Amino acid sequence: MSGRTTHTAIRMGGRDPHERGRTSTPLELLFDLTFVIAFGAAADQLAHFLAEDHVGDGIVAFAFTTFAVSWAWINFTWFASAYDTDDWIYRLTTMVQMIGVIILAIGVPDIFESMLAGGHMDNQVLVLGYVVMRVPMIVQWFRASKQDPDRASVCHVFILTLAISQTAWVVLALVDTSIPLFFLCALPVLLVELVGPFLAEQVGSGTPWHAHHIAERYGLMVIIALGEGLIGGTATLTALISTQGWTSEVVVLGLAGVGVTFGMWWTYFVIPSGDILHAHRARGFVWGYGHIPVFASLVAVGAGLHAAAYRLEDHSELGDTQTLAAVVVPLGIYALLLYALYAAMSLTLDPFHLVLIAITAVVLVASVVLVAAGASLSWALLVAALSPWVTVVGYEAVGYRHNEEVLDSL
Repeated sequence: MSGRTTHTAIRMGGRDPHERGRTSTPLELLFDLTFVIAFGAAADQLAHFLAEDHVGDGIVAFAFTTFAVSWAWINFTWFASAYDTDDWIYRLTTMVQMIGVIILAIGVPDIFESMLAGGHMDNQVLVLGYVVMRVPMIVQWFRASKQDPDRASVCHVFILTLAISQTAWVVLALVDTSIPLFFLCALPVLLVELVGPFLAEQVGSGTPWHAHHIAERYGLMVIIALGEGLIGGTATLTALISTQGWTSEVVVLGLAGVGVTFGMWWTYFVIPSGDILHAHRARGFVWGYGHIPVFASLVAVGAGLHAAAYRLEDHSELGDTQTLAAVVVPLGIYALLLYALYAAMSLTLDPFHLVLIAITAVVLVASVVLVAAGASLSWALLVAALSPWVTVVGYEAVGYRHNEEVLDSL
């Protein structure tokens, strides 16, 4: 599509899933920028709630909002991989969806405040954002059904499930329900959301998504989620400089913030996702859905670092140990998810992975023990930041052989 000099409407017949040199488009990268705002809103709210010792409410609200943000991105990304025409119709519908993401981000604080107030779930703005996103998404699927008749049945399943789930979300937004009742009613709607794409892809040959393109798109979203770690790390540095000036603690914190972010980035790209998806397309659902908690854990690390900044500024109700846990817990979850995702994708269980997981756990526990024993929060954060580097060193030294075996088996 990049060779075109005009932007007339193009038949949406489906992209070639084996197209060579398929990469993310400038429009996709622009679309992703709106999710920087959405993830940032969720991370900022979580950091505030942690600092104010509203841990339980913050975690529940964060889980719900990061799922909403991730799911919105997933909906667009898989469609784009299959049907991106980059014509003027496609561009304008994408622009409308971007507006929807921004509205969704504006509604994130309302979800957190609802959890804190304990009355009813105020999700009207968030649902409005979804409506603005979903209407053009349904239009896109309808267009694909007309212009790609061989996959019309697939498109119709997507249209039906999107319409059903979105109607249900609107009803839940308009009805005044308690928070427990809201989540109870939301469960079947979430089930429709998750099962809909699975059912659609079982019809015929499914949609013509591109394995390496999808792998690249998810990798770019991981980088966006990792950006929250850099923001959180910068916040902790600013907090320390404002209270103590430029000291050795600043250097330690700088190493911790950048080190943990770089380490998580390095470990994520250990998995040869594109090659595995290309050989085993049926594993796309485990891989694609499995990234939702991966995105959340990465964003949560950034929120934890931001909470550490509040602690260093004496603006937090949490102690040093609890503050460190806000970083250590999502770091541990990310490590477990990464290895679980690799095992599920490759259908292998390398004993060396268990060794790396165990050493990672030891490093994370050691950081908690240090701060509990009286060490400064800054040094404890630096120790915790070493945890992803266990995988980096392990894979650079030995683990790469597992990758070779997996790729050979394909």
